Amino acid sequence: MPMEIGENDDSVEMLKNIHISTYDEDRDNDADPEEVEDLMNDDDDEDDNEVQKPVTLGFLEKPKNKWSLLRQLFPSKAGGVPAWLDPNNLPSGRSRLCDICEQPLQFLLQVYAPTSDRESTFHRTLYLFTCPSMSCLLRDQHEQWKRPAVNASRSVKVFRCQLPRDNPFYSSEPPRHDGSDKPLGSGAPLCNWCGTWKGDKLCSSCREARYCSEKHQAMHWRSGHKATCQNSSGNAGNSSAEDQKPASRSLWPEHEIVNEDEAEYDVDVSADLDNTNCLVSRNQMDDSINSLVDSFQGDSDRRSWGNFQECIARAPEQVLRYCRNVCSRPLWPISSGQPSTADIPNCSYCGKPRCFEFQVLPQLLYYFGVKNDADSLDWATIVVYSCEASCDGAASYKEEFAWVQVSSPSQVVP
Repeated sequence: MPMEIGENDDSVEMLKNIHISTYDEDRDNDADPEEVEDLMNDDDDEDDNEVQKPVTLGFLEKPKNKWSLLRQLFPSKAGGVPAWLDPNNLPSGRSRLCDICEQPLQFLLQVYAPTSDRESTFHRTLYLFTCPSMSCLLRDQHEQWKRPAVNASRSVKVFRCQLPRDNPFYSSEPPRHDGSDKPLGSGAPLCNWCGTWKGDKLCSSCREARYCSEKHQAMHWRSGHKATCQNSSGNAGNSSAEDQKPASRSLWPEHEIVNEDEAEYDVDVSADLDNTNCLVSRNQMDDSINSLVDSFQGDSDRRSWGNFQECIARAPEQVLRYCRNVCSRPLWPISSGQPSTADIPNCSYCGKPRCFEFQVLPQLLYYFGVKNDADSLDWATIVVYSCEASCDGAASYKEEFAWVQVSSPSQVVP
């Protein structure tokens, strides 16, 4: 059976020890294509001599119970609203906005990934947010190449939060997973529209509804709050953050992320591709995957795509590939638009290097029901890099770094 990331001590050790391998080395963006091809051939030879370690894959399932994804159960999840690990000290100010359109970011997914080597990372979760606007994502492609990266305007952001076993929010005992688990207190009031960010603005009329931004207040007003506001009972603050149901209908559908060792799918790919019971089979693969073929920029792209397709075909429903290891690299769908080591900024809190932790695949868009229109959100992969030391500090939510690879470099805004 699939197992939640970080559900028990065995999973923690697995997260520490897994290793993700790729068929392509990072390359300099100005490298000659023939040199790149030679380098890739050399890398293939090296990979053949290495012992491949299993990759942890993430799959989506509908939550088994209404309480399965509550924050006190430390879930990994996609869509819906975040289950904030620290429910009080949420990201605030401009960090919760798309730097390009200046609108609140939308929750994409979170991964519960504790480590056992330090007390301060007994609980550890990474949160990924994105602007739903494809035009902002295309602009983001230009911005992520900026050096220093702190000056870049981003539409995709990652936050890391970690807590020791003894903390003011949760019991030090493991969850029972029977519906009886409760947090030690309520969290900060959240926006009534998005249910994601802290609701630090009150409706001036009813003094009950809370919002993270003027835009979300206006959207809630137009969608029905105008009619209900005057009939408000005046019970401001009676509902906890966990009891609130967001009014927005544009949130992505909520799923639980469960994980499997990729070694369990180490079968004859050619024999498995015709599996008609697979939700995302080869013949029904999401258009966001197949459209990559039309955007290839040469032999190096085709080579990368072939390697990518071969790996993904073993378990085509995977939406996430996880590994936190200083030696690991992502599985790039295409060679164009890959960052060099210098393009990944060091941690802005402790100054140490960041390492690859996980990547999100475009199959996620299939589960979210995103259309394959020209202006619809689309990516080849989103790669998350986090502080190698998983450092502590004053901020409860520390911003990490995401590298987005779109399906075609020609789409990038100059």
